[in-house]
Amino acid sequence: MSTDGQNPETVGADRDWSDRLFGGFRKTTERLSENLSGIVGKSTLNDAQLDDIEDALIMSDLGPRAAARIRARLASERFERDADERAIMEVVAREIAEILRPVAKPLDVVAFPRPQVILVIGVNGSGKTTTIAKLAHLFQEQDYSVMLAAGDTFRAAAIGQLAVWADRLGIPLVKGPEGGDPASIVFDAVKAATEQGIDALIVDTAGRLQNKRELMDELSKIRRVLGRLNPEAPHDVVLVLDATNGQNALSQIEIFKEVAGVSGLIMTKLDGTARGGVLVAAAEQYGLPIHAIGVGEKIDDLRPFNPDLLARVIAGIA
Repeated sequence: MSTDGQNPETVGADRDWSDRLFGGFRKTTERLSENLSGIVGKSTLNDAQLDDIEDALIMSDLGPRAAARIRARLASERFERDADERAIMEVVAREIAEILRPVAKPLDVVAFPRPQVILVIGVNGSGKTTTIAKLAHLFQEQDYSVMLAAGDTFRAAAIGQLAVWADRLGIPLVKGPEGGDPASIVFDAVKAATEQGIDALIVDTAGRLQNKRELMDELSKIRRVLGRLNPEAPHDVVLVLDATNGQNALSQIEIFKEVAGVSGLIMTKLDGTARGGVLVAAAEQYGLPIHAIGVGEKIDDLRPFNPDLLARVIAGIA
């Protein structure tokens, strides 16, 4: 055991995760630092400097709402010494932490009766299927039993990919033929998960946004089927977002909120993108729980996040 009573393996894992966070947000941090370089003031910042900082924050994908909020915070700040980049970034980090704390909510398995049914949605290419596998692994680490349902029947590749992950993780998968009825697959999966006493059932769904009405109808049918088996289901509707899309990810939240009643977010592909600031923009604009973030391709690269640590990582002062 370590001197502070923590398991050395746990300490090592935490440090490894922190290192990956630094790597994942490196480009965001560098971009923000570049945009803020040269801004110095006395005990207070003048309007022109505040305008420059607000522009820099927007250019770093933190979004206009978060940028305006941070600007207002900096405008009210009286610096003990002349304001330099470090002092400014300390304030930026504190305000980002204030934005992130209310939304940093891990996805807890609390449903009774079991299973907890989690619909996972997102556009094709967002990393949805891989994220489902990572989420399943995260639950396994917490000693929950997991089952997957291949509800994205419109892409044979999605069914195949999910099958590979299920086999690799040693968990059951309920699937049907390509082009099959997603609602009937979900029905079979909930029935099987209930009979087997499974804790968490993670359902993949189609990622088509070309026809919103069609997708909305499909999800509504899935909800009706779920309601017949478990009136509380789905317990979660989780939207997977690709951070490399920057501000386009926000428009996806808007659409999927309307189409699917999103209850929480998972942000993926934060591994070195310069657009990691969109996490802050999403938190400030929508206030939806952000259950986890992905900072790599490994199976354990999806984790809940510490908002204070992440705020300092983004600001480059952790």
